[in-house]
Amino acid sequence: MARLSPLVLIPPLAFAGLAAMFLWGMGRDDPQAIPSALIGQQAPAVPTTTLPGATQLSDADLRSGKVTLVNFWASWCPPCRAEHPTLTALAAEGIPVMGIDLKDPEPAAQRFLAEHGNPFAALATDPQGRTAIEWGVTAPPETFILDGQGNVLYRHAGPLVREDYTNRFRPELDKALAAQK
Repeated sequence: MARLSPLVLIPPLAFAGLAAMFLWGMGRDDPQAIPSALIGQQAPAVPTTTLPGATQLSDADLRSGKVTLVNFWASWCPPCRAEHPTLTALAAEGIPVMGIDLKDPEPAAQRFLAEHGNPFAALATDPQGRTAIEWGVTAPPETFILDGQGNVLYRHAGPLVREDYTNRFRPELDKALAAQK
């Protein structure tokens, strides 16, 4: 009788492990969402630099008593350009939108805002990307919803456009606004 090597069990076990991981991933609430360790935590500090002529974003702006959005953006980022009209519309609704300009040359950022409008109530610049690391930003654009006390309620990675905005971001924003009342 031939003896079976234990090595023949490795491929079926590896397949079973992968299948279990995929099954778990498909069962998550939102498989598209990138989890954030900041949910439920106080928002990290914001940079103390801004663009010339812009209102400086401060930590107090994040704890204004109102639901606030913090958007990491850059003029060189095509998805940031795509979501800019959405940010402008949110600001027109009276929702405070704060901007953190990420790794952007100052003249390019100023030109972008001059051409497309400035939806940001206050701005900070993050030329080295250190603040983005503290916030867990992987790439712009990313938008955070904060409650009135500066706690992170939701993180949205990617542009606020089309179905992503209407199906994922807007329901979270509406929930935060309803809880504020």
